[in-house]
Amino acid sequence: MSLPEAATLWASLPVPAILIDDSDRAVELNPAAEAFLNVSAKALKGQPLFDRLAIDAPLEEVFARVRANHSSLFINDVDVGTGDRAPVICNLQAAPLAEQPGTVILMISPRELADRLGRGPGMKTAARSAIGMAEMLAHEIKNPLAGITGAAQLLSMNLGPEDIELTELIVEESRRIVKLLEQVEQFGNLRPPEVKPVNIHDVLDRARRSALVGFASHMTIIEDYDPSLPSTSGDADQLLQVVLNLLKNAAEAAKGAAGTIRLRTYYDHGLRLRRADGGGVSLPLQIEISDDGPGIPPDLAGDIFDPFVSGRENGTGLGLALVSKIVADHGGWITAESVPGRTTFRLSLPVASKSEETP
Repeated sequence: MSLPEAATLWASLPVPAILIDDSDRAVELNPAAEAFLNVSAKALKGQPLFDRLAIDAPLEEVFARVRANHSSLFINDVDVGTGDRAPVICNLQAAPLAEQPGTVILMISPRELADRLGRGPGMKTAARSAIGMAEMLAHEIKNPLAGITGAAQLLSMNLGPEDIELTELIVEESRRIVKLLEQVEQFGNLRPPEVKPVNIHDVLDRARRSALVGFASHMTIIEDYDPSLPSTSGDADQLLQVVLNLLKNAAEAAKGAAGTIRLRTYYDHGLRLRRADGGGVSLPLQIEISDDGPGIPPDLAGDIFDPFVSGRENGTGLGLALVSKIVADHGGWITAESVPGRTTFRLSLPVASKSEETP
């Protein structure tokens, strides 16, 4: 293989890859590794790998075995972090580089992508089940509750002060349940998106301004946008609802204390979704909403997008389920990474087609 062909192959590798010399220093990074580590190849070349990369695995021992046995090794489910963001669960493969004794190629496969692609059908199925339950609950419970509330109000007309307290409790709790059911109905009655070209920064700005004058008035919201991002294809109002829900979660995680929310956008051409018909679609538009709160409880981390799962007292567990349904209806993906002090929700959306952009 000629040098130009080798360079093309190296640049085209879809997974992050790093060449490491016999002193465990980085020799070369491919573009996917630069994006994953958020560092340029020039900045990392010649630097000890473990000064810039935190990997929860005994890689010195792994590299030694690869060099000694001249064979590759696989390591699954390893936390990989850079210090600038929450660790990502990855699968690693280390292999000796032919004709370069002592040099090892380390390939990093983020589990996040596989998890996100595998979660999509399940999210849609769970959402459909929840919608059916929503319709049943609204029909079967709201009417009897109206009768209970009316009966309690009639009873209170002929009762003394001590007993009135009890009827007021019945009325208040009945009204609280009705409000909950109205939220459930909202989840079930979500219309299909009216797809048009949408400037995602306009959506983020509307959500930011609304949050700062309301539920996030105690928070600082930082914007870190890529102004060159093209339009996405979607429903602006529904995407606004997604961002507002995620901002509200971030604000509530601070529990009234001051905190920081970061809104970030960037372009990542590496994520493609394979549809059921065998075709593929690119989801390059990335929107991250991060907060510095306590993080998602570990026992809920794997189920947060499921209906009726909530980490908050008196939470309905429908907010993130609604978010995941809207994102799925837009042909996109959503994922969450969380450690104490940093929680990031990432939305991946398609680019609007040229035909949609044409008025």
